[in-house]
Amino acid sequence: MCTGTCWCDGFATLPQVHNRACHAWSSDYGCADNKEEFRWLIKYSPLHNVRQPWEQMPGEQYGPTMLLTADHDDQVVPLHSLKLLAYELCTSLESSPQTNPLIARIDTKAGHGAGHPTQKVIDEISDPYSFFATVTNTNWVD
Repeated sequence: MCTGTCWCDGFATLPQVHNRACHAWSSDYGCADNKEEFRWLIKYSPLHNVRQPWEQMPGEQYGPTMLLTADHDDQVVPLHSLKLLAYELCTSLESSPQTNPLIARIDTKAGHGAGHPTQKVIDEISDPYSFFATVTNTNWVD
């Protein structure tokens, strides 16, 4: 059973990485223009492998999911996270048992990496902890 997922600045559409993000990522992930590389890229590309859990087992649903991204990330554009979340939400609309939260935390006026003000760093760290505490009914103890 999945307690929850926190997905941070990830590539959701791996076959498009070399087009949308940066050609430098092709050495890490492969290039979809190459037929052989496309065949294995598509097998582990998150967006292309989202399945409706309730079709496999009645009553199942996606685990609580929080996707983290930033609106000015120029290395891993927010499109990837937003597209994955939209796909999960759209597949959950019609007659699904989905009640777990599927949310995105989109950091504004922020990019990829270091150089964030202290309050932004605190928020980036505390928001996922708060999300997991909520979905697991964990109580904070001072």
